[in-house]
This record gives sequence, C-alpha cells and structure tokens, in this order.
Amino acid sequence: MKKQNIMKLKLFLTGLEERLKENYLLFENLDITCTSGTKKFKGKGSPKDEGINFNFNGVTKILKPQEITDQLCDIAEQYDAVEIRYVERGTTIVIEGDHKNVKIKYEDKEIKEPLEKVTTSQIGNRDYLIKVGRANPLLKEIGILSKEGKVKNDMIRKYNQIDHFVELIEDLLKGLEDVEEINILDCGCGKSYLSFVLNYYLTEVLKKKCHFIGLDYSEGVIESSKKMAENLKYRNMSFFKEDIKNYIPDRDIHLVISLHACDTATDMALALGVRCNARAIVSVPCCQKEVLSQYQYEPLQPILKHGILKARMADVLTDGLRALLLEAKGYKVSVVEYISPLETPKNLLLRAEKVSYGNKQAMEQYQELKKVLKVNPTFEKLIY
Repeated sequence: MKKQNIMKLKLFLTGLEERLKENYLLFENLDITCTSGTKKFKGKGSPKDEGINFNFNGVTKILKPQEITDQLCDIAEQYDAVEIRYVERGTTIVIEGDHKNVKIKYEDKEIKEPLEKVTTSQIGNRDYLIKVGRANPLLKEIGILSKEGKVKNDMIRKYNQIDHFVELIEDLLKGLEDVEEINILDCGCGKSYLSFVLNYYLTEVLKKKCHFIGLDYSEGVIESSKKMAENLKYRNMSFFKEDIKNYIPDRDIHLVISLHACDTATDMALALGVRCNARAIVSVPCCQKEVLSQYQYEPLQPILKHGILKARMADVLTDGLRALLLEAKGYKVSVVEYISPLETPKNLLLRAEKVSYGNKQAMEQYQELKKVLKVNPTFEKLIY
C-alpha cells in the first residue's frame, strides 16, 4: 500500500485503538485479511489477559491494546490491500485499504427473520425489546430458544416475563444516560437470567457501557452463571457467593435488582440499594411472611380471622410499608403489576428512583403505621 494510504490507515486504527481500550470488555475478535496479487493472508486476534492474542502467518504474540495500531500498519504496508474487521458485542467495524483509498464502515449486528419461522403464533402479539433473531445467542443460552431458533412452547411465559421486565424499567435505564458505565447489582441472582437480558439490552441495543454483579448464597447457581457468561462472552459480569446483607460493593452502584427473593431476602436487597445510595431499585417481592406473623389490627379482626385473607393483607402491608420507607429515604416509588395474576399472585413490581435526600412526611407516616399495626419490619433494621 502507498505510504499516504498507510498514514490514513494509521489514523483510523488510532481511533480503533482508543475504542479497544475503552471497550475492552466488549471486544470479541479482530480479523485481518491481506492481499498480495491473487494470494490472501489471514490473521486473527482475540482477548487474552487484558491484551490481544494475535496470530498472523503462523506467528503468535500477545499485544497490548496500545500496540495494535503499529502492528497492523507494519503488516499492511507489505501488501497490496488489507481488510480489518474489529468485532465487539453488537457492533462490527470494517477498515478496508488498498493503493487507491482507505475507508471505514460500521455494521450493527442485526439478524432479520420472519417471526413465523422463529416462534409460535402466541408470540406475535407484542413488539419485543429482546427480539428473536438479533438476540438468538442470548435466548438460546438461557433456554428460551431451541437450537433451531424457535421459542420453546414451555418457555413462552418466561420469554414474555423477561421482555416485560425490560419494558417496565426501560425508562429507568435511559434515565441513567449521564452515567459513563452503569453498575447493576443483582441480589439473589439465581441463574441471572434478568442480568443477562439487561446486559444484552444495555450493551447491544442501547449501546451503553455496563457492569453486572450477581450475588447468591448458592455455589451451584453462581458457577452456572459464570459458565453462561463465559459461553456468551459477556466479560462485563462478576458473580459472588455472598450473603446479601454482608456485601460491600467496591464501586458505585446505580441500579439494584431483585427478582423473587423470598421474604426478608427482598428486604436485604432493598436495604443494600438504599445503603449504596443506588439511583434506582427494582424488586419483585416473594413470600412475604414476616409481617404476617406480627401484625394486628383489632377493627379488622372479623375479616382477619380468615387465614387466607390475613395472609393476603400481610402481602399488601409488607410491600406497602416497603414502598413508604423507600419514599422516606428519598425515592419516588411506583408499584405496578409485573405479570398477569392468572399466572401467579406474586405479581407486583416495586420501582424506586432516587429523587431527594429524604421525605420527612413519609417517614412520619411509616412510623405511625408501624405503631398501629404493631410490626417491626426487617427492611428498616438493615438500612442503617
């Protein structure tokens, strides 16, 4: 290639190098194809120990990100033409150069397939944020899709649930656009399906840098989550076998999520979000048992003598008190229906967004209700 075109190539590669440094955890691979006459010579790079494991013409070396520009330029100047494909999650950048010109183009990963070929008639009623086709690697890894790319009949409900979850918090995610890298803490993560889905949506749809931390007391599910992250090449995720109430994050936490953490485990997740001063907290509570064993309210005793009614009231009081205490700590709270009550009665979602330092009136209301109901919720104990 001509010297002036090598200089132009170097300019493009310098920009690519800066992107690699910035987005290293999203980097998947780098391919180079050089042409000399009718012969082609190929090379490939992949992530390795915070650098690049680079092989060209049978020679392998570990490059630092800041060395990639000079290495590729040195190779390109020996050939008639070059094509460099840099792939990170959701985006491919292609640089092509020869004796005449050097150009760069960006390609978003997009797979378009007719719905009827990849799913069932029951799926076609909504416009999904996590779309079959584009999100196939993710959906296959978490078990939504078959190997053929079709939504499994017994996973239609799960697919609807995870997509609706993203829909319900989409505005919260977009509200964090001022944050350079969004740190999300998944409390009681289990197999981390929601974290993987949000990771995909933030990274590959919203094009936003993010990092996920998953906590669970089960060694098995933590290892399972690590394996799934490895399979998907989601390197911006960390998983720890940890008790939620003992965890101290080593970075700012912007969003805390918790799905079906049983009884006071939900309180632990909410309290951790408050202690971290998280910008937003999202929780789908489950098995509200604590208040059921505590609360008393004599005027309603003729109704509460029926066990099932007392239990349902306990659910409402538990989540109502949680919402009120979150308001007292400066959060704007909404309680919405997560999924149809026909599927499960545990179908509420708490959304809390930090808007102030605190709300004195809400705290007074909370304290008064505690006295009236004769309850002492764990959530309050864990905040301080």
